[in-house]
Amino acid sequence: MRSKSFLFLTLLFCAIINNTYADDIVIDNDSIKMKYTAKEVVIESFKQNSDLSIQPVSASVLSESIIKENNINNIKEVTAFVPNLFMVDYGSKMYCPVFIRGIGAAKNTPSVGLYVDGVPYFDRSTFDMNISDVDRIEVLRGPQGTIYGRNTMGGIINVFTKSPLKTKGTYLNLSAGNYNTYQTGISHYGNVDNKVGYSLSGNYSHSGGYFMNKTTGKRADPIDGVSTRARLSWRIMPRLTMNLIFAYEYSDQDGYPYRIYDKKTGKIEDINYNERSFYRRNMSNNGLNIEYVTDNFKLSSQSSFQFYDGKQGIDQDFSPKDLYYVNFYHRQQMYSQEFNIKSIKEDSKYKWQFGVFGFHQNYFQTNDTDYRTSGKHAIQNVNNPTEGIALYHQSTLNDIFIPGLSATLGIRYDWEKTKSSLTRITANPNAEPVVDPEVKAKDDFSQITPKASIQYAYNQDGLTYLSVSKGYKTGGFNNTADEDKDRTFDPEYSWSYELGTKSSFLNNLLYLDFSLFYIRWSNQQISQVKPTGQGFLTRNAGKSESKGFELTTQINPSRNLNFQIAYGYTHAKYKEYKESETVNYNNNYLLMVPKHTLAISANYTIDTNLRWLDKIVLNAQYTGVGKLYWNDANDVEQPFYGVYNGKVSFVKKQFSLDLWAKNIGSKDYIAYYFATSGNNFVQKGKPFTCGLNLNLKF
Repeated sequence: MRSKSFLFLTLLFCAIINNTYADDIVIDNDSIKMKYTAKEVVIESFKQNSDLSIQPVSASVLSESIIKENNINNIKEVTAFVPNLFMVDYGSKMYCPVFIRGIGAAKNTPSVGLYVDGVPYFDRSTFDMNISDVDRIEVLRGPQGTIYGRNTMGGIINVFTKSPLKTKGTYLNLSAGNYNTYQTGISHYGNVDNKVGYSLSGNYSHSGGYFMNKTTGKRADPIDGVSTRARLSWRIMPRLTMNLIFAYEYSDQDGYPYRIYDKKTGKIEDINYNERSFYRRNMSNNGLNIEYVTDNFKLSSQSSFQFYDGKQGIDQDFSPKDLYYVNFYHRQQMYSQEFNIKSIKEDSKYKWQFGVFGFHQNYFQTNDTDYRTSGKHAIQNVNNPTEGIALYHQSTLNDIFIPGLSATLGIRYDWEKTKSSLTRITANPNAEPVVDPEVKAKDDFSQITPKASIQYAYNQDGLTYLSVSKGYKTGGFNNTADEDKDRTFDPEYSWSYELGTKSSFLNNLLYLDFSLFYIRWSNQQISQVKPTGQGFLTRNAGKSESKGFELTTQINPSRNLNFQIAYGYTHAKYKEYKESETVNYNNNYLLMVPKHTLAISANYTIDTNLRWLDKIVLNAQYTGVGKLYWNDANDVEQPFYGVYNGKVSFVKKQFSLDLWAKNIGSKDYIAYYFATSGNNFVQKGKPFTCGLNLNLKF
């Protein structure tokens, strides 16, 4: 299969080269997909002053066309298409660890922020979501705390859905593939006099699962999902616009495809447990955005409400024996309000913005461990409300001393208060339940996070910049800690330094984005296995540093042909990490941080001009990740691996048929590793998949 996949890419490349020089190389600005201009969209990030391609920040933008061409179906598949971005794809939607430049969190609060249409997603259990209705995805690498605040040490992911003031019509998408996988999506966009826009979309997906459970004889990981989204956009007056968004998603999945793993021999056993495991999640995300625009400034208000509840059942011993089973339930309600005012005059030498942000989050969880041999139940109930407020400002001075030289200064103050209430109950089959005294705790955190940058735009298509910024991640509680000393953990801090350049060459034939970075952080929050061997807790146990570089380029030899390359290198190590009196991991690599991320994709359009077919679009991809370590001891690793993907699309006006394949050659790799109860477990990566998509527009 490996030789076949290589032959496939070779033939595609030869066909492309054969046709490249037959064309006149005339490239429109719109063909530069990585240089995505904010003016091209109706609704932009209200915190960004202008086009990301001329900002002193490392940023990648995946437009709708890039998402479709590369057959990206969920947020986790963005991995590697953005340099030094890695999302661990394992388990259920409850888990979505995100790492950028080595900064991330395997178990606790995320270190990378996520916003969808301006709505903040605070909890990692909400990150894995449907992206069938997405207009574009922006990824800003490096600390973004000055503008976005808490828990954005690694960066920020901004997801924007389609606007009914920009998109019109009805869209139907049908997809089917092997492993009994299929998806149906329908959406409608309309507007009245280009003043009131409305949209409604729905999506249903099913996967029969990729991995077989030896004990049950059934697939271990099937999943069903339903999502819907409604949007109302209203230009109340020429200067006043309102956007109201409602989104709901439900998923029901079995789990988990974990296998016993021998670290010494590398042998991986079959999936082999007897009790059904599952995770069910309800999630609703809602936002109201109001903008008032004058000739000189724009005033924005973003009101948000997010709700989710999730229930997990898991055969925690992962064996055919009835040892113990865990039922876990969690629920969150989050309210936030933000006001932002910023200057918008393009020719002004001074640009500014001010903002205030506030939130209140209610979080509840209950954990019931059922010890099957004794019949005992150990139950923990946790309430954890948190609220906070922030003030921020950013100023940019343009053309200082010489034309094209600019300086940006920003500062933010965050304050938040959090409480925790823990109740433990031990239920025995032949005795009265034992209720421990309620354990209460409270804490508050505050921090100032500055940022400074200087940039020089040497022409309309190129700039060089240098930036320094502070990152901050709040402290919190270990809700299931067994000892009082482990009940709380402190904030984590970082300083990040970055040097970068962006430029277009040869009349947009080539676009290049290159950056160098160095990060050092202290009081690092590290997830450790609890002394009982069951579960995890967070401790402030380390100092680390990360350094590396990133390269993003797009080559456009002709109107019908483009190549994209995204490469990232990260060298991230613990400088100080003493796990115990006898064990330290100084100079070990950080876990779950790949040294290399690589994505190469090629798109070629063949204009047929046939009566029944307008064009054929060919897409080929290679994505690679690794080497990475799965634990702090660095004794379990995943070497660098790469997978080939491809798609062929047949297009006739408003109709298209796609034939696609992923992991061509069935590359075998480990997608996740963990240790619990004295055993080591892994989950394998998804195998070769293929299928077809049918897309219609009315």
